[in-house]
Amino acid sequence: MAKKTDVQVEIPGINIQMFTVKLVGDSPLIVHAWSEKAKREMLDKQMKKAKAGREAKNPFKDYVDSLYWLTDKPENATQEDIEKAKFGFPAVAFKAAAVDAGYQSGVTANKTTSRGAFHIVGDMVEIEGTPEIREDMVRVGMGTADIRYRGEFKNWSVTLQVRYNANAMSMEQVINLFNLGGFACGIGEWRPAKDGSFGMFHVE
Repeated sequence: MAKKTDVQVEIPGINIQMFTVKLVGDSPLIVHAWSEKAKREMLDKQMKKAKAGREAKNPFKDYVDSLYWLTDKPENATQEDIEKAKFGFPAVAFKAAAVDAGYQSGVTANKTTSRGAFHIVGDMVEIEGTPEIREDMVRVGMGTADIRYRGEFKNWSVTLQVRYNANAMSMEQVINLFNLGGFACGIGEWRPAKDGSFGMFHVE
């Protein structure tokens, strides 16, 4: 019987680097977080619970619920509370915009390579700016019209902390992907990736 021998294997280290980049909005950012009410209704539907009657629309509450609160959300928030609070946006949206734009423009050969080459630190990134209430007519379901009230940041910016594998992609290449993503894809509601022109940005 062959005797097993120990084999020493050298694994080359991953060259992980980090940088900070500021993105500045070129068009208003429309946010639409899932409200607790919407999540509850979705869960009730999946659990086959009886549907309650539709509640009266509350424009200001819909606006408050559309925001991604970083500070504690008051039970009955006022405009004054909003002006003092801090808000964020999912970090994954910025990465998705960069990855998709790089592939669309031919800068990267495939999305998988870009997804593994860099990551944004944290789940949420803070939005620098103050939101305002926005009213829109939208089509839902079988052509039914509805009025939606959401938060809009007319002037906004974010600062991202990015970790990247310098063996796979240079810092300049990653920054270029963010710049392309801000123009071609954007973030939030009615962004260029969804046939809109909102949520566009550039690297400062």
